[in-house]
Amino acid sequence: MRQKLFFIGLFAMFALSAAGHYLHWDMTVQFIVSAIAIVFVAGFLGKATESVSHYAGQRLGGFLNATFGNAAELIIAIFLVKEGLFDMVKASITGSIIGNLLLVLGLSILLGGLRYKEQVFNNKLAEHNSTLMTMAVIGLFVPAVFVNVEKFSIDEDALLSLTVAGILIVSYLLWLVFSMITHKDVLSDPEMKGDHGEEPAWSKWRSILYLVLATVMVAFTSEWLVHTLDSFSERFGLSELFIGAFVIAIVGNAAEHSAAVMLAMKNKMGAAVEIAIGSSLQIALFVAPVLVLVSTFFGPTMDIVFTPIELTAIGVSVFIAKSVSQDGNTNWYEGVLLLMVYVILGVAFFLV
Repeated sequence: MRQKLFFIGLFAMFALSAAGHYLHWDMTVQFIVSAIAIVFVAGFLGKATESVSHYAGQRLGGFLNATFGNAAELIIAIFLVKEGLFDMVKASITGSIIGNLLLVLGLSILLGGLRYKEQVFNNKLAEHNSTLMTMAVIGLFVPAVFVNVEKFSIDEDALLSLTVAGILIVSYLLWLVFSMITHKDVLSDPEMKGDHGEEPAWSKWRSILYLVLATVMVAFTSEWLVHTLDSFSERFGLSELFIGAFVIAIVGNAAEHSAAVMLAMKNKMGAAVEIAIGSSLQIALFVAPVLVLVSTFFGPTMDIVFTPIELTAIGVSVFIAKSVSQDGNTNWYEGVLLLMVYVILGVAFFLV
């Protein structure tokens, strides 16, 4: 019954979002309807990836959940790049990173910790995640410092951004080889093996079909949402920084929110961490660099130079998330700390 109601809501909101876009409804109404539609579609995407992960295994399933969960974020960002809204793109990247490290991980640790006194996961994986998060900060911090201090020309800025983007992508691909192939056994969690007696929502091929369908629906709803952003931000006096860092990031990360929290409440903290931290790493080391490369096909190259505010938010988020997760065990209070930092950053961004 619950699943039937979900699908009714999914197709109803998708249809309303399409009607609002093509019938030219009021922009605020379009924004609200499209945002709700994306949350439903992201939930559909999350359900499909969770079902696929039953057949692929929990470790790969966590990666798939993070990857397809980021599909909404990536597709929204591509449309923003096409429109030349580079500042909003970088704000949404910032919001996605801090949202996953603070909001998604924080809620997972808090709600999982309220049910289980202490939750553990592979400490080797935690150590490597910490190192990769540091690498991500370096990759975003170095271009900002050199471009601003040395006053690089547009061509030098583009060359540095493309070079750093290429290096970050290679680093991420090599991490996948390391974690999924050469050191797969070292980084696996005992609690992530097996299906714990759970049945998948759908058959293997239906799960794959739904995964493709959800991704297509995300593409359409994302374009409709982006179309409303300028009018919405002007009407309510919200900065591009806040819209990108919190509104787009929260809407785009809906799939990870639900999946990671549900896994944590089933005492599968390793899988929840794989989604939350793994998603942030994927955004910083893969999605952001890919957007730099994609921008070259639409016109001027988007640089990878983030503002001091954005770098501060990312650095603070990485520092607290690393401190909480690097020992391989968590409790509910650590989740509270992550959420408090998220609220602090949210208020600061709103007041910008």
